[in-house]
Amino acid sequence: MSIKLRLLLFYLNNFKKDDLTLPAAQTRKIQTKELPLFLKICDYAPIELAAIKDEQITMRDGATIPIRMYHPSKKEQLPVIVYFHGGGFVQRDIESHDLVCRRVAKENEAVVVSVGYRLAPEFKFPIPHQDCYDATVWVSENANRLGANAAELTVMGDSAGGNLATVVSILARDNNGPAIKNQVLIYPTTDARLTHPSIDQFGKGYFLTKPLMQWFVDHYKNTEADITNPLMSPYLTEDLSNLPDAFVFTAAFDPLKDEGEAYAKRLKEAGNRVIFKEYPNVIHGFFNMPKISKECLEAHQAIKQFLNYAPVLVA
Repeated sequence: MSIKLRLLLFYLNNFKKDDLTLPAAQTRKIQTKELPLFLKICDYAPIELAAIKDEQITMRDGATIPIRMYHPSKKEQLPVIVYFHGGGFVQRDIESHDLVCRRVAKENEAVVVSVGYRLAPEFKFPIPHQDCYDATVWVSENANRLGANAAELTVMGDSAGGNLATVVSILARDNNGPAIKNQVLIYPTTDARLTHPSIDQFGKGYFLTKPLMQWFVDHYKNTEADITNPLMSPYLTEDLSNLPDAFVFTAAFDPLKDEGEAYAKRLKEAGNRVIFKEYPNVIHGFFNMPKISKECLEAHQAIKQFLNYAPVLVA
C-alpha cells in the first residue's frame, strides 16, 4: 500500500469518521461541501472533452432524473457507456463522479452517460434499479442523436453502481432488451446479506466500514425480504446465463471483495465470458483516486483493453 494511501487512511480513521446518527439528506449536504477537497486530494484537474451536456429524462412513473452526457470527440457512432455512480444507493451523484466519467469517456473514445438515479431513503428499493434500467433503455433508443452506436452499449458502475449495472444487464435479458454488449463491475456490491468473510476482515479501518454498509442496507430496503431479492442481491439470482461479457474487478483491502469475486465466479459458471481481477494494495473507492493509487489508472487501461477485445477474451 502506497504512502499516500496510508496517509489518507490515517486521516479518514482519525479525523473523518462517519456519523451514522445523521439523516441521509444531511450526510449528502456534508459530502457536497467536502467534495472539492476530496477531489483535489485524490484526483487531477478535469479532463477536457469535446462536449458535456446535462439533460432530464422521464422515468416509468412520470418522474424525471438528470443525466450528464460526455462526448470525447465530434465523431459519430461512438461506443456508448451508461455509468451508475456508487454511494450505497443513498449518497453521491453525478457531480461526485464527474472526473471519473470524463476519464472513462476519454480513455475509451466513447460517449458516457452518467445517470442521476433517485436515492434512498426517499426512494427505496427497487426505484434506483428501475431508474437505471429505464435510463439504459432511453440511451439505447436515443443513441443516434447522442452520436453513439446502440450496438456498442456497455453498462458500468462502481460499488452500488456495480450492483445497478449487473441488475440492469439481467433486466435487459429478461425484458428482451435493450441489447447490452458489456458490463464493467467495479468492486460491486452483490449480496446485501453482508455475510462474506471480507466484510468482517476489512470492515474497519479501510474507508468503507461494516456499520456504514449496514446503514446503507437499512436505508435502502423496504422490508427484510428485500435483502434476499435477486434485484438487491444479484449474487442470489438463480439463472445468470446469457448475460453480457463482464469485467469484474475488486480491491485487496475492500470489505466487498469476496462478494465481487463470488459473483464473477457465478457468472463464469453460468457460461458467460468473464474477466476477473483483484487489484493489490488498494481500498474501496480507488477508482476515484488516481493521485493516490497508481492502480486506478491501471484499472482504466484494463477497462480499455477489455472493451476493445472482450469478444475474444475468456477467463
